[in-house]
Amino acid sequence: QVQLVESGGGLVQAGGSLRLSCAASTSTFSLYALAWFRQAPGKEREFVAVINWSGAITNYAESVKGRFTISRDNAKNTVYLLMNSLKPEDTAVYYCAAALGRGLGSSLASPYNYWGQGTQVTVSS
Repeated sequence: QVQLVESGGGLVQAGGSLRLSCAASTSTFSLYALAWFRQAPGKEREFVAVINWSGAITNYAESVKGRFTISRDNAKNTVYLLMNSLKPEDTAVYYCAAALGRGLGSSLASPYNYWGQGTQVTVSS
């Protein structure tokens, strides 16, 4: 069982930045692909970014490409999401997720075995 705990959410003005963190309780962190998803009120959960086990390969949703950066520190069992140039439409609950395997990791939610509880990000205009 892997527990994921997100932090770093909050209220920020449009154009501002936030860095989300997700700490994992596992000694086999490097065996997992890690991803961030988000869910806005009244909308389905959507893919944001994914990073492979080593951190060498990443993939992003088109809506965040060039503004968000996903990274990981396997020594600290933590994955990060640096969000720059935030827009009101980025407002959502952000979730981190883990999928066992050394592939890139999917942009679909179904392969992910473990999910955090979510952290709220609110961007004011």
